Amino acid sequence: MLSKIEGHASLDIKIRKNKVEDVKLRVIENKRFYTQAVRGKPAIAVPALVSRICGTCSISHLTCATEAIEKALGVKPSEQTVLLRKLAMYGTIIRDHAMHLYLFCLPDLYGYDSLLDFAGANKHLIGECFEIKAAGNALASWAAGRAVHPAYSRIGGWAVLPKTENARMVIEKLLHCREHALELAEKFYNCNWKFERDTQFVALRTPDFSFLEGEICGTKGLCIPESDYYEHLQRVILPYSQASAFELEGKEYMVGAMARMCLNKVALHKNTKQDCAKSLKVFPTTNVFANNLAQAIEIIHCIDHAIELLEGIDIKPEPVPEIKIRASTGAGAIEAPRGTLWYGFDIASDGKIKNGNIVIPTAQNQIKMENDIRALVNALLGQPKKKIVAECEKLIRAYDPCMSCASHFLRVRWI
Repeated sequence: MLSKIEGHASLDIKIRKNKVEDVKLRVIENKRFYTQAVRGKPAIAVPALVSRICGTCSISHLTCATEAIEKALGVKPSEQTVLLRKLAMYGTIIRDHAMHLYLFCLPDLYGYDSLLDFAGANKHLIGECFEIKAAGNALASWAAGRAVHPAYSRIGGWAVLPKTENARMVIEKLLHCREHALELAEKFYNCNWKFERDTQFVALRTPDFSFLEGEICGTKGLCIPESDYYEHLQRVILPYSQASAFELEGKEYMVGAMARMCLNKVALHKNTKQDCAKSLKVFPTTNVFANNLAQAIEIIHCIDHAIELLEGIDIKPEPVPEIKIRASTGAGAIEAPRGTLWYGFDIASDGKIKNGNIVIPTAQNQIKMENDIRALVNALLGQPKKKIVAECEKLIRAYDPCMSCASHFLRVRWI
């Protein structure tokens, strides 16, 4: 059977006197110690190293680490470099959201166990999924050299520039799948799943919804430079889980597509706002399942903005800025597919990393996920356990957690 959630996770639910007393979401995966692994490594080599944290989000990790090191060393990338990074990120978002929505969420919407069950009357959805994914891959590959672990990006610029004449092929792929993306958004707009809890949503607010550069803002008044983000966070050790969690100023919060839509929908591409006007009225919302709709809208935005940028693009050779090694500190933040990704580095005078911090989206969502599960199970008590487990899985999938590419989920232990 093809599972709809990757990685390994288990859930402990403690019930006393017909009430949920405790919930523990255990993320069971081997620690890889990247924050220790980068110590002593040359700063200019670190982005390629950390891109190996995740195949799906390799461009996100590479881009965020590059930004943090550039800010530490005072390197200012050119407008053309920033443009290529935007396009590479758009490719990542298109591909990643399509895989999550079609492979993991759409089967729930149709009452199927996996995408393989679409082989009958709805088999066209399988083709649409891979057409959108292929378009995202083509965009990322054109801009960055590869869709996964890209080869062109470097500190300050591009080692190899893409060819302008090849952009037309990418535009055609994006245009071809746009209608599929609109239909996907319509499906999740019409979805009646609902689970609401008040919380703060946090995202990088950018002027063009490009997932790069801006201020980190929240729906409850927070608005800070990205360099200050770590000062507002508290790392929470979960003794029962291999993954750490984070609180923002002592409270749970959520990052991701829904947070971006609640905070920044005004910055979406004009064509997206026109064709998704009905869906955009959903936001702001506290319904966690709207994260699926937000991802679908983001696919359309990335297609629309990428087409506009590619139609006017003219790649020119340019010098890469000089990199002056020095003792320094820098931080960078971007919006990865699953939410705000933050990197911070201390660099020694010899150009090697002294310390590094990485804050990933799923770690920021973990505490809210647990609290949501507690509230959901409380509301479902009395129903069959199989039904409760299925609803818990569906809720966790809405967060699009980083444990989404292997095959074992969800073991539930009732205590």
